Amino acid sequence: MIRFDHVFKRYPNGREALSDLTLEIDSGEVVFLTGHSGAGKSSLLKLISLIERPTRGQLIVNGQNVNGVSRRKVPAFRRQIGMVFQDHKLLHDRTIFDNVALPLIIAGVGTKEIGKRVRAALDQVGLLGREQSMPLELSTGEQQRVGIARAVVSKPPVLIADEPTGNLDPELSLEVMNIFRRFNEVGVTVLVASHDLYLLEHFPVRRVRLEGGRVIDDMPAGVSAGEKLVDPAKLITGAEGAMR
Repeated sequence: MIRFDHVFKRYPNGREALSDLTLEIDSGEVVFLTGHSGAGKSSLLKLISLIERPTRGQLIVNGQNVNGVSRRKVPAFRRQIGMVFQDHKLLHDRTIFDNVALPLIIAGVGTKEIGKRVRAALDQVGLLGREQSMPLELSTGEQQRVGIARAVVSKPPVLIADEPTGNLDPELSLEVMNIFRRFNEVGVTVLVASHDLYLLEHFPVRRVRLEGGRVIDDMPAGVSAGEKLVDPAKLITGAEGAMR
């Protein structure tokens, strides 16, 4: 699904964010990217979503070499990737419905289908019925869930999240991760950049640790960061609300 092959990323100021990075993520995996600030986590996600491009090396996303994607085709490429940000990036002068519908409007989806898919996405994150609310009427955790609904409304095969729980307390952080796990249960590949130790201890998924733009540790799923197993079934609630 996603393969980095000796990828480098150097910014115009000379900073090398990724250095000879090789990494493969299979379809349907949940992966945590960890590492201190500046380790390369955000840059890695930006390459996947074509916010940035590799300086050298090859990156394959869903069978497509990103180096071969022209600027004109970037919007179409991004439709296969849902993106969740720490600061939500919601439009505060638009309703929740309009915020979630935005990717579908850009893609030219019909009005009736937009309504159906927006309500389904909001249902998945527990916000059905809040379509006409404004973002500032919601709590921080609810705003993050709106951001997740917007990311998945197009039913992308890949979901990436950059520090999605950075502004949330531990309980809400687990709630957000539970939502990601439910989408993963229906086949979505989920990649989360986080240094939230609380989450790392509670979700025994694969963890890739970066340092200096390189992979220095790759711990497989099944063992938590604290070396203790946790039954995922106890952490995931409402599985019946998986994406339709």
